[in-house]
Amino acid sequence: MKKKIMLVCVSFIMGISLVGCTTGQNTEDSGNSDNGNNEQAVTLMEANEVASMNTLVTQDTASINAQVHVFEGLYSIDQENEVVPAVATDMPEISEDGKTYTIQLRDDANWSNGDPVTADDFVYAWRRLASPENEANYMFLLDGTIENGSEIINDGMDPEELGVKAVNDKELEIQLEKPVPYFTSLMTFPPFFPQNEEFVEEQGKEYGNDSEKILSNGAFTMENWDQSSMEWDLTKNPEYYDADKVKLEDVHVDVIKEAVTAFNLFQSGELDQAEIFGEYVKQNEDNPNLQKVPDSKVFYFKMNQKSNDEDTIFANSDVRKAVAYAIDKESIVENVLADGSSASYGYIPEGFVKNPETDADFREDAGDLMETNEKKAKEHWEKAKEEIGDEITIELLTSDEDDEKKVAETVQYQLQEALPGLKLEVKSVPLNNSIELTRNSEYELAIGRWGPDYQDPMTYLESLRSPNNTNYESDTYDDLLDQISNDYGNDPEKRWQAMIKAEKTLVEDDTAIVPLYQQTRSLLVRDNLQGIYYPSFGASTIFKYATSD
Repeated sequence: MKKKIMLVCVSFIMGISLVGCTTGQNTEDSGNSDNGNNEQAVTLMEANEVASMNTLVTQDTASINAQVHVFEGLYSIDQENEVVPAVATDMPEISEDGKTYTIQLRDDANWSNGDPVTADDFVYAWRRLASPENEANYMFLLDGTIENGSEIINDGMDPEELGVKAVNDKELEIQLEKPVPYFTSLMTFPPFFPQNEEFVEEQGKEYGNDSEKILSNGAFTMENWDQSSMEWDLTKNPEYYDADKVKLEDVHVDVIKEAVTAFNLFQSGELDQAEIFGEYVKQNEDNPNLQKVPDSKVFYFKMNQKSNDEDTIFANSDVRKAVAYAIDKESIVENVLADGSSASYGYIPEGFVKNPETDADFREDAGDLMETNEKKAKEHWEKAKEEIGDEITIELLTSDEDDEKKVAETVQYQLQEALPGLKLEVKSVPLNNSIELTRNSEYELAIGRWGPDYQDPMTYLESLRSPNNTNYESDTYDDLLDQISNDYGNDPEKRWQAMIKAEKTLVEDDTAIVPLYQQTRSLLVRDNLQGIYYPSFGASTIFKYATSD
């Protein structure tokens, strides 16, 4: 396999979903969000600013959530967590060898300016995704999947050679390099959404930077937003093909970063939905408005093994194993988060995918890796100190989100207690800054988060293929990923076993990362707000068919 260029997938790096906002109503009026004119409007919150509405530069959950409501791809995710047709009329017709996909498009799919959505809109968007000059964050998803994707990304082939073509306005044909079992679910992800060529070219580099430079084909249009906005509006799109089923007329979104603020605004009637954790969950265990939503997002430690081409302390495997064995994950989820999140003993989350032969959960088959063990932590630490010395300071990078900062403080205490001579300094920065620093490998130890882009373990495993921003390199691991991708596409059982082996290599044998916890979201939801659902991959929250009667 050709060497991949250095790209970083940072989708689903966000931990908090699109949930809340303010209408300016008083407590007595806010219950039905009716605003006195029978229009359904809700007040939701988001934990961070939307970085971009250009689907090529998607990098965080806030942006992905907004993009899923403003744009729509060939397929989407329904309430049962199943992939269903969206702009496509039906599921794809797939050739016997699994490499040719033929997809028909709806006749009534339009852009918000009235232009029809055509097969050429997908061809244009996917070629832009493949073009290295656009520096798309998810360009690597085409590497080794769609025909010629690798050559375009790595070897300078013309993006027009990408294996996708418009047979006519309403028929798309896709040629893959090899069978890709998860490809249909991949098409639910924003980087594979269409773009209107005339509009995008007219906006140039400003496309997607504010709500005036967006053309929607989804259930909502976006208003009053730019990249610095702490609030914005999503308004029902009358050109959407399924507009009759979209009941919400207006969704106003405020950025709220602290659980106490979200809780207080829900209590005062200014939010229709709020995400909480810790003590606020404990206080509301008997509250009928509390919903606990399992999530596939995994939080973990990233340990950077190189800086400026020099080995760091984390190039030492005993340091990595000492840190991994020292962390009491159960204490973190029970005493700090207290929101139903569970300790993670693997990179692939529980309840995400099942064995295609036996229907067993991945975690059941793979088992627990690197469980807390104080004795082993000390053994590895004492061995490491022979090389690194008795006194050492490490900086732990974290975002400025309330829950993540509290987790960092707890880990700081745990590691300093368990590993004599270690001083751990916590550095909290805004999420987008944290993303940028980790992307550029400008950190020592960092809390990372990974949520799945598509419904397959490879969405996790591929994130640590060499090169990556932890500077972890392993021929054994990369070879396993190559076997999974290139050799086992039509052999589900061999593919499954190879993915289990790859995860063990990553987490236990090499201890390249330290899984911390799998998120469960605790939400306070107004009684009248119905029909929101929470997929296990892609966007974290979908309210397209929600109501606020």
